[in-house]
Amino acid sequence: MSKSLKLLEAHIGLPLFNRTTRQLELTEAGERLLEGTREAVQSLQYALESVQDMRHVPAGQVRITVARFAYQCILKPWMNAFCQRYPQLELEISIDDGEVDLLADGYDLGIRFGDHLQEGMIARQLLAPFKEGLYVSAGYAEGHGLPQTPEELPRHRLIGYRFITARRILPLILNHQGEEFTVQMPHSIITNDIEVIADGVRQHLGIGRLFEPVHARLPDRDGFIPVLEPYWRRYPGVYLYYLQNSQKAGRIRTVIDFLLEKSGSG
Repeated sequence: MSKSLKLLEAHIGLPLFNRTTRQLELTEAGERLLEGTREAVQSLQYALESVQDMRHVPAGQVRITVARFAYQCILKPWMNAFCQRYPQLELEISIDDGEVDLLADGYDLGIRFGDHLQEGMIARQLLAPFKEGLYVSAGYAEGHGLPQTPEELPRHRLIGYRFITARRILPLILNHQGEEFTVQMPHSIITNDIEVIADGVRQHLGIGRLFEPVHARLPDRDGFIPVLEPYWRRYPGVYLYYLQNSQKAGRIRTVIDFLLEKSGSG
């Protein structure tokens, strides 16, 4: 390996590593070469895997990065079915509501809102666009009433949501005839987890925001009273995305096909 690196440095004419007795780190030239060849090296690996798949059943690990709500609606319901069907494959599921670079962070697949992706990516829709609903419990409605207009909302309490990555609280955004607007409300609690929001609604703490597919999967969804439905904000569809050449690898293609099948998009 050392000889190969020295030959590469001789060919380029620049050092790629700063070497000391205790550590080895990339130079600026090394960083640039790594960044410029990362996708090509990954594509080569996928191509080699596709040839190996001709002799073997696809096996190995597939790393997926997914937003928390998408895990609840897409992966959680089908994990057991997948593992039963493909015991030779191992899913590594990382829950992250922030932006993730598949190539740089070493993931094979991602699930996120929207189909606007960086060059070299493919997006396949798993969920159609849906709305973010506002809900309260019967206990809250009995004690505080139900707001009939957005102007009444500041007199109520909101179960707040904080983005971990951006370290900010998500404002309440409503929609009226295609125009979005923000409403300022006091908070009863603030959380970064949709399950805590649902628990807050159940315990009569205020108005909670839940995506319609999340609400539809709650076992006690009938106890969640919708509020101000004409003003609910619409979100774009949810997409599975991956590197253009990654489908060549059987282990990744198997997961893609399974998710598209279960979502009815295959």
